[in-house]
Amino acid sequence: MAKQLFGTDGIRGVPGKFPLDDATLFRVGRALGKFLRPSENAATAAVLIGMDTRESGAHISGEIAAGLAAAGVSAASAGVITTPGVACLVKQKKFAAGIVVSASHNPYHDNGIKLFAASGMKFADEIEEQLEAEILSGEIKPAEALWLDADPALDAAYLEFLRKLILPSSSLKGMKIVLDCANGAAFKLGPELFHSLGANVVAINVTPDGKNINTDCGSLHPDKLQHRVIAENAALGVAFDGDADRALFVSATGKLVDGDGILLAMARYLKSIGKLKNDRVVSTTMANLGLERVLEKEGIQLARADVGDRYVLEEMIRGGCNLGGEQSGHIIFLDDATTGDGLLTAVKIASLVALSGPLDELVTGLKVFPQIIRNVKVRSKPPLSAIPEVAKALAEATKALGNSGRVVLRYSGTEPKARVMVEAERAEDVERWAAAIAGAIETTLGI
Repeated sequence: MAKQLFGTDGIRGVPGKFPLDDATLFRVGRALGKFLRPSENAATAAVLIGMDTRESGAHISGEIAAGLAAAGVSAASAGVITTPGVACLVKQKKFAAGIVVSASHNPYHDNGIKLFAASGMKFADEIEEQLEAEILSGEIKPAEALWLDADPALDAAYLEFLRKLILPSSSLKGMKIVLDCANGAAFKLGPELFHSLGANVVAINVTPDGKNINTDCGSLHPDKLQHRVIAENAALGVAFDGDADRALFVSATGKLVDGDGILLAMARYLKSIGKLKNDRVVSTTMANLGLERVLEKEGIQLARADVGDRYVLEEMIRGGCNLGGEQSGHIIFLDDATTGDGLLTAVKIASLVALSGPLDELVTGLKVFPQIIRNVKVRSKPPLSAIPEVAKALAEATKALGNSGRVVLRYSGTEPKARVMVEAERAEDVERWAAAIAGAIETTLGI
């Protein structure tokens, strides 16, 4: 059954409007509380709530907390914290569940709700469907929002967890690192973490005002970071997104390294010490062909899952893998954590640079195939393969590209958009077939 509220990364919307209106937020909390109570002692069940720096975060958190309270479940607050920070603490501190109020890399006027089970993993699709049915059934008069005080001990516990995961025998003492914290959830935690590890930290975009999260900064806009790394003569630059579940990197020469490069560098390292499980890495349908081919030369298989960290994680568990992630910089180190964590990834990559040399050298051999993603706004989301015009354009592109390229069509899980990805050895082929397929979608489904 198709879900109406939950996308690939929770519930997203505009605060004040369905599904982020007060009544629905209250019902979200109440539905989660009712779900948790059969398996928890009502007197001890507690849910951890964290948020990014959007101006709407505190109010949304308060409405959800009121709904939890109506179901007999208490709420604790971590205040402003990263999404993976909540996932980590839910498991470590044995909370019944976790909630993150964030819209990740979206602009400030959007917000969202991400739910985590006691395991620190996102709830399975069938649980989200169960919660959704409860949320959408009937009207419930909201209680007054609850205002929660953040517990600073939670930040300290999360940072201590991260510090312990630096690679063995490495030291960041004196390493100059530029952190772009996107005026988001990592604005305080990122600099504090790397200062505590001995790095010489230059922190930018660390003055959130509720409205500037992700604005011309962070992982969506790394160009300023690239210039800053060179200007500072830094060894490394790191760009986080708004909730810091992903990170992109800039080498000392100013080269941008995305999730494909991160997976290559870490796969090589883990294999060299005999800890890459099953010599297999999991990514998504969006991973560049260049990554697949360089890994293949080194005896490492690349498995592809659907786009979305939950699907990467499911494939990792199914295939017995400990490294996986997405081109966006959402990397999962399953031996250490249950979700992608930008701060954890930054610790791993920084310590790998300290151990093995410049990031440019760690990604040698990665030939990135020209790739383009076209986003087409759509009025509905029928199966793309069932639309004759789209099916025809896709068949023509697939035949023409053969083994030298590929096409991936999918709908966004959080926006009314179809995404067309074309990858090929020649840039002109990429442009041609992306335009043809996107045009077919726009003609038939476009707004």
